[in-house]
Amino acid sequence: MLSRRCFSAFTPLLALSAHAPASFAYPRNDVRSRYFTTSDGVRLHYLESGPRGAHVLLFVPGWTMPAWIWTPQIIAFSRRYHVFALDPRGQGESEIPLSGYEPSRRGRDIGEMIAHVAPVPVLIVGWSFGVLDTLAYLHTSGDDLLAGLVLVDNSVGEDPAPVPIRPGAPVPHVVAMRRFVAGMFHRPQSADYLERLTEASLRTPETICRELLSYPVPRSYWRTAVYSTAKPLLYVVRAGFAAQAANLARKRPNTETALFTDAGHALFVDDARRFNALVASFIARRIWP
Repeated sequence: MLSRRCFSAFTPLLALSAHAPASFAYPRNDVRSRYFTTSDGVRLHYLESGPRGAHVLLFVPGWTMPAWIWTPQIIAFSRRYHVFALDPRGQGESEIPLSGYEPSRRGRDIGEMIAHVAPVPVLIVGWSFGVLDTLAYLHTSGDDLLAGLVLVDNSVGEDPAPVPIRPGAPVPHVVAMRRFVAGMFHRPQSADYLERLTEASLRTPETICRELLSYPVPRSYWRTAVYSTAKPLLYVVRAGFAAQAANLARKRPNTETALFTDAGHALFVDDARRFNALVASFIARRIWP
């Protein structure tokens, strides 16, 4: 399932975020590092920024990725919203338990995170594997605490199915992860940024990486979840998921789609200006007008 590869009100905010250095990662004085413990005893890490009492955004990163990859969005949206970014179990600075990497547990982790930090309707922004984790949350918790969804560059179980990626010649795990991280971007990123992102991804043990990529559920699991809620949805994808986006927009009311043709898999980093503008407009029109 994993793919490898109002505006006026936000103009000052977007101008600042679009020029944030790509190499920036927390800590910052206004980005707080926090932890909570799940119901199965796992200590999960998250970042927090923005005014308490404001509407809440929760960012969920992709496979092996750390919460701080959402830095351009944390900077931008924390000026107006209460922003959280989760390190899923086994990723970033969260604990690496031996178990709990199946969809139902990952979904419960998101639900327990929301209950811990802000038991109010939340806009969840999930990218890549974070799309699957977010849809697993819908399966486990429903949409009572969901204000809306932004799902970024992964399948949602719609037709057509993604074209399987043919495995190449086996290479050491470290080499594979370096290639994976470098391949997420279409636009140049600094060597320092790529190195720190690779180091973060390598914190997830190889056995867990493989377990996550072998989710034991059919494609219909994700499709059922995305159609189970009528909450507003923004589906932001590259060309590989354009047909899924068209079908989703045609069949599911309250859905908007956007296609990025000049960005890599981490499109919210490659083209932060456009991505942030899309999300800001979506929020202003459809979530909290």
